[in-house]
Amino acid sequence: MKGEAFQHALKIEHDVCIGCSRCIRVCPTEALRVRQGKAQLYPDWCIDCGECYRACPTRAIVVESDDFNKIFSYKHRVLLIPCLFTGQFPQTISEDDIYHALYQIGFTQIVEVETSVDFLAESIDQYIENNPKPTISSFCPAIVRLIQVNYPSLIDNLMHLKAPVDITAEYCKKQLLQKGVDENDIGIFYITPCAAKIAAVRAPVGEYGTVITSVLNMDDLYNKTYHQIKQNKASDIQCKHTSELSDKSIRWTLTNGEAGNIKGRCLAIDGMDNVIEFLDKLEDEDTCNFDFLEIRACDESCPGGILALGNRFLAVEHMKHMAEKAPAVSQLPSEFSFTYDMIKAGNIEERSMVKYDKDIGKAIEKMERAKKLRRQLPNIDCGACGAPSCEALSDDVVRGESKISYCIFIQKQQEQSGDLSNEQSFEIMEEIWGKHKFRRK
Repeated sequence: MKGEAFQHALKIEHDVCIGCSRCIRVCPTEALRVRQGKAQLYPDWCIDCGECYRACPTRAIVVESDDFNKIFSYKHRVLLIPCLFTGQFPQTISEDDIYHALYQIGFTQIVEVETSVDFLAESIDQYIENNPKPTISSFCPAIVRLIQVNYPSLIDNLMHLKAPVDITAEYCKKQLLQKGVDENDIGIFYITPCAAKIAAVRAPVGEYGTVITSVLNMDDLYNKTYHQIKQNKASDIQCKHTSELSDKSIRWTLTNGEAGNIKGRCLAIDGMDNVIEFLDKLEDEDTCNFDFLEIRACDESCPGGILALGNRFLAVEHMKHMAEKAPAVSQLPSEFSFTYDMIKAGNIEERSMVKYDKDIGKAIEKMERAKKLRRQLPNIDCGACGAPSCEALSDDVVRGESKISYCIFIQKQQEQSGDLSNEQSFEIMEEIWGKHKFRRK
């Protein structure tokens, strides 16, 4: 896996991008630049967290997902539905309404993603006893990628167990195969509020494959389902759904859902700014007295995902209400036969985020050059150079991807000393921000 490019769900529509620079300011891995008046992406640094998606004022950043009609390529169409999906709907709409509509849309079987949570929770307790502490949850794929890219020293702390969706997907496929269903007739589809999960299914982290056929955008499927519900008559609803999920299972995707159900001293952190602040502190300190860390990229965890349609606070309230009605322990299906070894995810490796050079000697030399360049820069991180910070600009310069004269302050110094003409300075700014920015009446 090491050295391979990330698969991404986020894409920049350059025809729509206005080069406003908002995305470069919020990216936690500094994976974006502005060139020729358009946002440009460093693919190996992007973690698909969706912060740029939230910040873009023109919707120039979009989520690429599979065509919904792909489901009809399979005779057996299994939908993995997270509790969050039903939590997005108004409480006046019942789960029977939702499930009935999903069957009408075209699915032949619906299974709750969190079916495997109670089993996984026990496995996590076992994992923590035998691995470096603190154990960092691998539930959020954006966090796994963030640690791979920005915090490689913490990779050994990442939990090498599969997420509930992967375990449940394997259970569904195994169940159908035991019934004699042809493997080629099985399609397993997962609804997600998260761009990072789409990317993770396309290229799983941890040296394991996935049996999930395709990932569906939660906002798209919500709209399809809601429209179908409105078309249905109450007398036609024949689906009677009885959830066997536990209180723990329903709360699992919420903040403190994992940490609140794992033995030992546990902590939950959500929201990218909070996550980075905490991981910086964790990486700098030699010890941490926690057994388990639940770290999620989005505020309020999954309800705050970029593809979640409803208000995240209302969704959390709805899901907690659902959990209060659930039993303390769920009864796993009799066919659910997994062992601890079967849900291991394998090793997670550092990403090849080449900041300076692949050659260690050259990298050290360039790093020293970058430090010297930073002393020449104003260190106010204005972004006028098209990079998110002065440090990022200096790194770009030593990699040969930018010029020190891209800094507006350096430009003015060079103009004053006669090393740069006004015309040359103007051309530099056009190179960064595009000619259209400077040729308005």
